[in-house]
Amino acid sequence: MTQKETGFRGLKVVSFESRMAAEMQTLITRFGGEAVVAPSMQEIPIPESSEIVDFGEKLLSGQMDMLICMTGVGTKMLFETLSARYGRERVLPAIMKLTIVARGPKPLQVLRAAGITGAISVPEPNTSEDILETLDSHSRADSLKHKTVAVQEYGASSERLIRELRKRDARVLQLPVYRWALPKDIEPLKRAVCMIARGEAQISIYTNAVQIRHACRVASQEGIEKEFREAQKNCVVASIGPTCTEALLEEGIHADFEPTHPKMGQLVKELSEQSDQLLQQKKAPLILFADVHRTGETAAAKTQRCRDAVFLKACRREPVNRIPVWLMRQAGRYMKDYRKIRSRYSFLELCKNKEVAAEVTIAAQRKIDADAAIIFSDLLLPVEPLGFGLEYEGGSGPVITGPLKSLSDVAQIPEMDPDASLSFVYDAIKVTRNCLDPMIPLIGFSGAPFTLGAYLIEGGGSKNFVKTKQFMYQDSGAWGALMEKLTRGLASFLKGQIAAGADAVQIFDSWVGCLSPDDYRKYVLPYTADLVRSISGQVPVILFGTGTGPFLPDMCRAGSDVIGIDHHCELNETWKKIGYDRAVQGNLDPAALLAPRNILFEKAGSILNAVGGRPGFIFNLGHGVLPGTSEDQVKGLIQTIHEYPVPKPAKA
Repeated sequence: MTQKETGFRGLKVVSFESRMAAEMQTLITRFGGEAVVAPSMQEIPIPESSEIVDFGEKLLSGQMDMLICMTGVGTKMLFETLSARYGRERVLPAIMKLTIVARGPKPLQVLRAAGITGAISVPEPNTSEDILETLDSHSRADSLKHKTVAVQEYGASSERLIRELRKRDARVLQLPVYRWALPKDIEPLKRAVCMIARGEAQISIYTNAVQIRHACRVASQEGIEKEFREAQKNCVVASIGPTCTEALLEEGIHADFEPTHPKMGQLVKELSEQSDQLLQQKKAPLILFADVHRTGETAAAKTQRCRDAVFLKACRREPVNRIPVWLMRQAGRYMKDYRKIRSRYSFLELCKNKEVAAEVTIAAQRKIDADAAIIFSDLLLPVEPLGFGLEYEGGSGPVITGPLKSLSDVAQIPEMDPDASLSFVYDAIKVTRNCLDPMIPLIGFSGAPFTLGAYLIEGGGSKNFVKTKQFMYQDSGAWGALMEKLTRGLASFLKGQIAAGADAVQIFDSWVGCLSPDDYRKYVLPYTADLVRSISGQVPVILFGTGTGPFLPDMCRAGSDVIGIDHHCELNETWKKIGYDRAVQGNLDPAALLAPRNILFEKAGSILNAVGGRPGFIFNLGHGVLPGTSEDQVKGLIQTIHEYPVPKPAKA
């Protein structure tokens, strides 16, 4: 059979590729499509900008610490500009002294061609989030405080990356080496945009963020922007990767497809193979599970599940025949199926759609064979009912508007009524519980009062939580009032999740590790204990925080059934210190999933051997799964945990 019979089958495929327009035309045609390739942009070099001159002077005087190379073309232009001004023999040795970060294979290739090796490589899909997580976890970039970091930009600034670098107290130098403009010949772009607006194209392909912005701009100039955007709902929208998908979402357009790897050839090949299925899905609601509306389980089934599920038995410190395992962030960007669904919904839309949230929850558990599912939600969902604005810029980091500053601000916060404002979470739990295997427990969750309060005060995440500590120290009355109000609201929220069908709940105190043990005991423990006490005895309660090693025994005083331990602690010694009358959960370093399998299994085995079969252990990570993790690595890890022979319990 020909590609036209097995690939796109003659479908009209519109692409806005510019630099590799001829290659895109060839690819679409090779895989059986009717190609319409309309270049949408051109690169305009910015020769010797003041920023590049400033960088060059600092580079040669030894004042630079790091260079982040975002694109291959931009890295090449930067080197050529600097070499022309200062001489290649001076520039390259100076650059080699820096910590260099390459966002993907293209800048890495340019660096190697210049004789520069040893760059830190950012894993796919190479988003700003991936860059930040690479910097936070890499030994050569573990502290950006007071470091001078240059970011080679491409067309437009990555505002999230720049903001997050500055939050880490880095001095950031932005290096614009070129800007994007509409192509000299705009007529092909006009024709392609009009073709989509008239509904004549079955597939549209976007390979970078600028393409969609320029297409919308031309549609607006032609007076057909509304029609152009509406038509995207009826044709398959293909994106090369998460960064492009996020740009589409910012324009209100949902991507239907991302390739396995963000490469043009892979994109066209996989898209052609799935084009029929994608067109059918475009016309139908996105539901993967036929039993999504089946009737709920019987009381007898619930009783059996609570008695026999290995995860719940471990929470009760009962002997088990295999080690239970689930992973924080087990539904996330490392999963292709998740990225596919995520491309059609913003993060908050996904959280608030009960069927889709249930789908993501169940799909992740089934895919990796975890012993528990955790409802797909977010610990910041209570922010909006408390009267604050909540946005996820670029599909990732949270931004909260209206940060708290004083007691008067606390007094203005309404009492949380989760039954009215967060019922979509309860609905998602009900749908999930009805569809999930009865022997797989479902975990609900919330943030802890401290962590939620810290977000409200900081207006988002923070590296050191200085504003939170200032608030806590300077106005103890306002702090106490805030903690009490949040504790009441979160208690109601968790009770509602339990009533909806959650078999266990986890309280995430993600940021409490920024405190000293004394401050934890004085400013946090009383409120966490009140929250745990409000739901104690209904279902198992897990309390988890990062960086909490110095005061884990104090955390135990909050009264949870299970204590989560992060990867900075040695598990056996920590369990001994907090007492064997408490179940523990943890604590593999998430970065171990990026290591070769022999190292991964060695590290997991060390944890299992340290436990020694003692009842009350749940295998998990010390934090969430990293985006660059391989699905196969996760499945291999869980299979290894399940196959581990549980020895007789060690003596305490």
